[in-house]
Amino acid sequence: MALDSSDKPRTFKVVGTRPLRPDGIDKVTGRARFGADIVAPGMLVGRVLRSPHAHARIVKIDTSKARALSGVKAVVTRADFGAVPDSVADVIDNCMAGDKALYDGHAVAAVAASSAAVARKALRLIEVEYEVLAHVSDVDAAMKPDAPVLHRGRQEESVPEGYSQNVMSRVEFGHGDIDKGLAEADRVVERTYRTGATHQGYIEPHACLATMGPDGQADLWCCTQGHYMVRNTCAAILGMEQGQLRVTASEIGGGFGGKTTVFLEPVALLLSKLSGRPVKMVMSRSEVLRATGPTSSSSIDVKIGMTKDGRITAGFAQLRYQGGAYPGSPVDMGSMSAFAPYDLENVKTVGFDVVTNRPKAAAYRAPGAPMAAFAVESAVDELAKGFGLDPLEVRLKNAAREGTVASYGPTFPAIGLEATLEAARAHPHWTAPLGENQGRGVACGFWFNFGGDTCVTLNVTPDGTVTVSEGNPDIGGSRASMTMMAAEELGIPYTQVRTIIADTGSLGQNEVTDGSRVTFAVGLATIEAARNAKREMCKRAAMVWGIDEEAVEWVDGAARPAGPNAGKHDPMTLKEIAAIASNTGGPIAGHYEVNAEGAGVSFGTHMVDVEVDPDTGAPKILRYTVFQDAGKAVHPAYVEGQFQGGAVQGIGWALNEEYIYGEDGVLQNAGFLDYRIPVASDLPMIDTVILEIANPGHPYGVRGVGETPIVPPLAAIANAVSAAAGVRMTDLPMSPPRILAAIQGQKGG
Repeated sequence: MALDSSDKPRTFKVVGTRPLRPDGIDKVTGRARFGADIVAPGMLVGRVLRSPHAHARIVKIDTSKARALSGVKAVVTRADFGAVPDSVADVIDNCMAGDKALYDGHAVAAVAASSAAVARKALRLIEVEYEVLAHVSDVDAAMKPDAPVLHRGRQEESVPEGYSQNVMSRVEFGHGDIDKGLAEADRVVERTYRTGATHQGYIEPHACLATMGPDGQADLWCCTQGHYMVRNTCAAILGMEQGQLRVTASEIGGGFGGKTTVFLEPVALLLSKLSGRPVKMVMSRSEVLRATGPTSSSSIDVKIGMTKDGRITAGFAQLRYQGGAYPGSPVDMGSMSAFAPYDLENVKTVGFDVVTNRPKAAAYRAPGAPMAAFAVESAVDELAKGFGLDPLEVRLKNAAREGTVASYGPTFPAIGLEATLEAARAHPHWTAPLGENQGRGVACGFWFNFGGDTCVTLNVTPDGTVTVSEGNPDIGGSRASMTMMAAEELGIPYTQVRTIIADTGSLGQNEVTDGSRVTFAVGLATIEAARNAKREMCKRAAMVWGIDEEAVEWVDGAARPAGPNAGKHDPMTLKEIAAIASNTGGPIAGHYEVNAEGAGVSFGTHMVDVEVDPDTGAPKILRYTVFQDAGKAVHPAYVEGQFQGGAVQGIGWALNEEYIYGEDGVLQNAGFLDYRIPVASDLPMIDTVILEIANPGHPYGVRGVGETPIVPPLAAIANAVSAAAGVRMTDLPMSPPRILAAIQGQKGG
C-alpha cells in the first residue's frame, strides 16, 4: 500500500505523540503473565536431559529406571516422535537429538513428573551410552578438509572443492569488476576480522505449558515471537492438523530474534499426550545459554580500495559464519548488507554457511548484518584516516541514495542514509573536544525490513470503543503503535482503542514478529481495517439520512455529508453510529488480510566516544549518539527505546560478550555471572536523533526501526577504541586483555 498522497504533508493528531504504554501498569505491578506464570490444574513438571559432550554418537538410551520411578508420568526420547517432514527435520533434531548429540547441552531425553524434585531424580536415572567423537567449534577450523564432520551428504553444489562437508552452502552478490576497481585505488586495505558468538540476553527464559486431550485437540501457551510459527512447526512435527492446535502467546520478557523458533514446545506437547496431563516446562539460564541459539560467530576477509580524495573504487568481502550444528546461519543477509550503505561501481561479497558443534544459531536483531558492518566499516575508517580524511565526509561521498543500485541487486527508492550522515555532521557531538587516551568512532548500518503475511480485525463495540485484534506478540511497543494508528485513522482518542494479541484460532496466518516488520505490516493492515470500518459506518449513516453512501465522508471521528448537495445533516460520531448498529445492519467491524510488501529499507549512523586505560586496556564508553531514519515515528518514545536498546546490545557485543568453549567443546560461561551483558553502570545516556524520510510503501510513511540500531555499534566502537588505543582492533569482543595485548604489541613489548 503506497504512501498517502496529498498536495501538503499530512498533519497527525495521535501518531507522533507519546501516550502511556498500554502494558505498563500490568508489568510494573506484576499482573502481566509471562511464559513461566501460566498454570493449569493437575499440571506436571517437564525437565530435559542434555548431552555433556560436544559431539557424540548416542549408542543407547535406557529410560526404564526413570519410568519406574513413582511420580513419573511420561518419558520421551527422539524415538517417540517418529518420522517428520523434511521441512522440520532439523528443528526436531535440535529439540531432541537423534543418532548424535551435536553440541554441549543438546537434548537427548525428557520427563514429565509430579514435581520438579521427582523430575530431576528421573533425569539422573536415565542411562545414556555415548561414543564421544571429535568436535570442532571454530568456523575456520570447521572449513578445513580434515575437520570433524557433523553431517555427511548435505553440502550444496554451490560449495567449491577443497572444503570440508561442514561448509553447507555458498552465496555471492555484487556487480562490476573488482580487480579493475582495486587497480584504480591509491590505497587498498586488506584485513581479516573476527567476531564471537553472542546471545540475545533476554531476561525471560523459554517456557511453555502444553495440554493435549484424547481427541487430539491441543492448547499451548508459550513465550514466543510468533505463535503461528509455533503452531505450524509443532503440528508438522507431531503429525497434527494445524487447526487441532491452538497457541496463545504470553507476555514476552525479551526475544530480540531468539524466540523465533521452538525448543521445548513439541516436547511438552508429546509429554502431555503421553501422560494425559498438562505439562509445564521452563528452562534454566544455563539451558538457555547452552542450548538455544546465540548469533553466529564469524571470520571475515575484507579488501577495499580508495582514492586519495576518498572515493571507494572497489569493495570485496568473504564472510564465513558458523550457524551452530545445523545449516542456516545468516551469512546470506550478512553478505547482502555488508556494502549496502555505499554506492559502488565494483562490489562483491561471498558468503559461506558453516556448521560447528555449537547450538543452532538463531536470529539476533538484524541477523548477520552487525558482523558484516563491523568488518566493512572498520576498513572504510582505516582508509579514510590513512588519507587524513574526515570519516563522515568519506561516507557522505560514497553514500547510497535514491536511485543507487544496491550491492545486493535492487535499486533503492527514497532512503535516509544521507540524512543521518548530515545530521551526525551537524550534531555537537561531532565537534566536541576529546581528551587524552580518548577516541571517537562512527559507522553506518543497514537493514532490509520485512513485510509478510498479516491479518487484523478491528471491532467497534456498541458503546463506541474499539478493539484491534492482531496476531503478532508485542516485543517492541506494537500494541501502542497499532492503537495509535487505529485512533488516528478513526479520528477518536487513543484511550478509546485497545489492541490485543489474538490466539491462533482467532485470526488468519501471521508471520513471526521479526525483521522489523510489525509496525510496518501490522500497521498497514490496521489502517486498512480501520478504513474498511469507516466505509461501513459511512454506509450506516447514509442509510439513516436516506442518501447515497458515496455522498458521505469520514472526518474527525464522524460521518458527514460530503458536500452541500448531500443535504444538511448533523455529523454522526462513531459512538452514535455504534449505538444504533443493531438497527442498521448489525455489528460493525473492519478486517484486512495481506502479504505486505514495500517495507522500505532502513539506515542509521552511530557516533561514540571511548576512553581506553593504557595500563589495563579497559575501555569506557563516554558518549553515544544514534541517528536513524524511522520513516514516521509512530510513538517516538518507543522509537528512541529501540535505538538505545540496539546500541546497548552492540556495546555488549563489542566489548564484553562471547561464548567461550573449552578444549572439550563444553561451554565455560553458561550463566550471567560469567557471560557478562552490560549493566547500567557500564553505560552513558544513549542520545538519539530521529530522522523521518517517509517510506513510500506505507500509508503513513512508516519504516521498521528495531533491527538497524544493532548494526553500526560494533564498528563504531571498534573505530573509537582503535583511535583511543592507537592500534587497529580487528577481533571482537575488545576485552581489556585483548586491547592491552594490542597496545603492547604495537609498542613491541
